[in-house]
Amino acid sequence: MANNKEKTYWPHMILGFLALGITLSYWTVKSASSMPVQESNNFMLKYQVADMNINEIIERKQAFDKHYTINIKDVETMEMKDNIHSKRKEVDNVKLVQGLNVFNYTIEAKDGTSIKDANVTFLLTQPHSVKEDKLVENIPFVNGKFHVSDINISKPGRYTLQLRAKVGETIGYSETAAYLKP
Repeated sequence: MANNKEKTYWPHMILGFLALGITLSYWTVKSASSMPVQESNNFMLKYQVADMNINEIIERKQAFDKHYTINIKDVETMEMKDNIHSKRKEVDNVKLVQGLNVFNYTIEAKDGTSIKDANVTFLLTQPHSVKEDKLVENIPFVNGKFHVSDINISKPGRYTLQLRAKVGETIGYSETAAYLKP
């Protein structure tokens, strides 16, 4: 008769691996849910809405671009030096001032006539954050321009000036890089 005094450890190992798996699953879910999700400002919509309606957005934008142009007026720009290591051409950024800023836009038909009855929305945003966003809807048409006034900017850094103009069933977008020096 063989005396079986050897203990088997495999049930303990299975319970240990199971506990480790549950602990790691809990840690993964907890760390993933605590991370902030940054929303996109493409087309001045949440990315889910833009993603679901992208075909309609592109069609309306192409129809707008065929008949109209959006121009920013009366702004000072900063001359940007091209990066010698990049093949991408740098565009001049709009120079922002600490405190209140004013932006003027014109919407013109391709024949040069000014459009006065557009529904215009303005958004000041930073490229990778929505914390400092300033949205202004129903921009008034004053002295031949759509006048965005009293945008208070206090934090230095890169910004994007976005404008959405709705004329009839068409929608146009303008995106301009801006910078506030520290």
